[in-house]
Amino acid sequence: MSPIQSRATRVLLSTVSSDSHTWNLVFLQLLLEERGYEVTNLGPCVPDAELIEQVRVQRPDAVVISSVNGHGHIDGRRLIRKLREDGDEAVAAVPVMIGGKLGIQGTAQPQLADELVAEGFDAVFTDGADPAEFSVALQRMTAGRAGITGAAA
Repeated sequence: MSPIQSRATRVLLSTVSSDSHTWNLVFLQLLLEERGYEVTNLGPCVPDAELIEQVRVQRPDAVVISSVNGHGHIDGRRLIRKLREDGDEAVAAVPVMIGGKLGIQGTAQPQLADELVAEGFDAVFTDGADPAEFSVALQRMTAGRAGITGAAA
């Protein structure tokens, strides 16, 4: 095998630490794999430190966080701050999107998306977001990150 090879775009999929839901992750994993992404699904209730360690080890092209318990905005803020402050530049710079039921007031919290982007998320999808935009945003976030890698990848 050549030291330079094409590869699928790698996505690390997770919930936030307080979210024990799994069907959203199963659905997203299948959706992403159907679109050609290589997905590592960390499952529910992933502690911030574990997610950051997996970013460090796996070097994904993007991280997708799905939360449906209504507390995603709280845990998401904490997680993205820790991730963006990480001493490893590649870890701190990885594109990250969050989506789902991020607050307990549903669409009555339209400012959540802007606040989460200001905290460091590259894309945010709240209740009522157009599902087609998810794929577009992920393609935009990962453009140029996958495809050519060294032998260690």
